[in-house]
Amino acid sequence: MNLPGKKASLADNQVGHLAEQMADRVKESASQIWLAGLGAYSKAEEEGGRLFDSLVQDGEKLEARTRAIVDKPLTVAREKVETVRARATGSWEKVEKAFDIRVSKALHRLNIPTRADVDNLKKRIEELERKLDSAKGKSSNK
Repeated sequence: MNLPGKKASLADNQVGHLAEQMADRVKESASQIWLAGLGAYSKAEEEGGRLFDSLVQDGEKLEARTRAIVDKPLTVAREKVETVRARATGSWEKVEKAFDIRVSKALHRLNIPTRADVDNLKKRIEELERKLDSAKGKSSNK
């Protein structure tokens, strides 16, 4: 029997795996960018400020492209996780409601009073006690 929790867990695992792969790619790109930056810094010292400025611009372009490549799949993955989580929550609420209804029906068949039944009886007892006290007060005055 498939439960909503298992489906959500499977989807979470798939999304987690996708996110892990993307994180690995980002780490690899970050490492390469770092090394390129170190190399660029070394060359900049050798060739002067003009080359350094050019490398900074190239680095900014590369960073923007890398960010665009990474951000889109992460956004899609987050949206999918949210969709699965919302479906699982809705399904779980339906299961809880069905369970509550069945338990209520079973208690009714067994003639077990509900909270509302007990509350109504308490109100009736309190009302009868007030009437009794009132009647006692009238009979003692005679």
